[in-house]
Amino acid sequence: MSRAVVTPLARLLWRPRIVGRKHVPKHGAVILASNHRSFIDSPAITLMAPRKVSFLAKQEYFTGTGVRGALSRAFFGGIGAIGVERGAGAAAQQALDLGLERLRAGEAFAIYPEGTRSLDGRLYRGRTGVAWLALTSGAPVVPVALTGTEDVQPVGSRFPKLARVTIEFGEPMDLSPFGEASSGRARRHATDAVMAAIQELSGQEPANAYNNPPSTIVERVKQVLRRDDPTQAVEPD
Repeated sequence: MSRAVVTPLARLLWRPRIVGRKHVPKHGAVILASNHRSFIDSPAITLMAPRKVSFLAKQEYFTGTGVRGALSRAFFGGIGAIGVERGAGAAAQQALDLGLERLRAGEAFAIYPEGTRSLDGRLYRGRTGVAWLALTSGAPVVPVALTGTEDVQPVGSRFPKLARVTIEFGEPMDLSPFGEASSGRARRHATDAVMAAIQELSGQEPANAYNNPPSTIVERVKQVLRRDDPTQAVEPD
């Protein structure tokens, strides 16, 4: 019902431009690796892709009470969201394991290698979870570029606005030539290749740094104004 009702409404209001739908395999496991610019990115991908796509979402969307909580669970569950606890370490691995389950079931799974939304529009360095999933499952990776979603719902905005959105699906990538999932070097090089493909589609300026969420309001403002470049970020591998 979520897809049947929301998809036509979204097409009517935001008139999305969809490019390369043919690149998404209609059957079998596939990873959709996308840039991340807005809260609505996941709904945009899942509603406009040519097949059902699962993605990770905050557990809070599934634990609310009352009518609002019930509507939240129904909507996010209907568009393929999987509730997970946010965090690094065990929580991060649990999230990847949930994605791996979907891939081994022959489903499509969406992931943001940057980890979190870009506040300044640049494309940040990818975390290697996307390569681990691809090399462990054997699933191809389809790079995805979203443009305009940051105008529909900018960071901090509670309600979506009317703006034109473009969703571009690139050609599937086979990451197996990079090596085994157990190799940190293989995961790193494979992830860099995926990010290069996303950048080619999106045209974003590479940040050459990891997107570490700002811990204070001042840091958040600096990142939005592009005065802050966290080049010393260390990735939890």
